[in-house]
Amino acid sequence: MIRFDRATKRYPNGREALGAASFEISAGEMVFLTGRSGAGKSTILKLIALLERPTRGLVLVNGHNTSSLPARKIPAFRREIGVVFQDHRLLPERSLFDNVALPLYAAHAPLREIDKRARAALDQVGLLDRAASLPMELSVGEQQRVGIARAVVSKPKLIIADEPTGNLDPGLSLEIMDLFRRFNDVGATVVVATHDLDIVKASGLREIVVANGRVRDPGAEPELPHMEAHR
Repeated sequence: MIRFDRATKRYPNGREALGAASFEISAGEMVFLTGRSGAGKSTILKLIALLERPTRGLVLVNGHNTSSLPARKIPAFRREIGVVFQDHRLLPERSLFDNVALPLYAAHAPLREIDKRARAALDQVGLLDRAASLPMELSVGEQQRVGIARAVVSKPKLIIADEPTGNLDPGLSLEIMDLFRRFNDVGATVVVATHDLDIVKASGLREIVVANGRVRDPGAEPELPHMEAHR
């Protein structure tokens, strides 16, 4: 599903946000990216979603090489990925239904399909009865649920989330993680960037650690020494 092979991201000002990162995430897996703010977690998510391309190395997502994918194919590539942001990025003047249906409108889906899927997505996050409400009428936790509903409305194979519980208290954070587990249970690959180690430890799921643009995967097999080293 996702493969980073010595992927590096260096910006024009010379700052290296990610250096020679190598790891793999299997289809149907749920994984946490952990590390402090500025460690490089968001850069990894941007490379996965093709919001950025690697400067060097390889990033493969759903069988696509993001370094060489033509620009005309990027919209279709992104429709296979559901993205959840920390700040929700909801349209304040539009109803919850319209916010959730936005990816379907953009894909020119039939109106009957839009209605069915948007309502189903709101139902999955427990907000179907608020479909006509505006985002400002909701709590922060409810707004995050709307963001998740929007991310899953297109039934993506992959869901990525950037600090989705950063503004929530511990109880609400667990509720949001339970939602991600439910989508993972029905087959979606889920990658969550977080600095909340309590949530990660409680989940028992795999953790990929990011620090100063470098990646350490405690769950990976140790690399065997080259034969030349023994000669």
